[in-house]
Amino acid sequence: MKKIIFVLLIIISLLMISCSTANNKNAEDSDDAGKVLMITPEKAKENLEENEAIVLLDVRSVTEYEAEHIKGAVLLPLDEIAEKANEVVPDQKQVYYVYCRSGNRSATAAQLLVDMGYEKIYDLGGIIDWPYDTVKE
Repeated sequence: MKKIIFVLLIIISLLMISCSTANNKNAEDSDDAGKVLMITPEKAKENLEENEAIVLLDVRSVTEYEAEHIKGAVLLPLDEIAEKANEVVPDQKQVYYVYCRSGNRSATAAQLLVDMGYEKIYDLGGIIDWPYDTVKE
């Protein structure tokens, strides 16, 4: 009889733990602050056209930016984020879309910004996947 009660207690405990974990995961999924989120070029373009407050960050080099960038993008090279993010993009609650050439630097930059306390960071990936017009300087 003691074994049956012991086994039932273990099963109940495991069920409670699994339910608790599932509830925590859902709560985390609903709160996107402090996470790097992905966004498609199509959705980004739509959002950028509807909301002028969104800041588009190009994390490539100055040379790459001058050769071609998405209209309205602010240059903040990946290797300067730690030193210059607070002056170039001071509002940590602002929505930022981050892109580079192929998506590698944007992923790194997006995570750096989140680690620095920025709350709404979207990784747009690379300009090579941007099917819309770009500008040159």
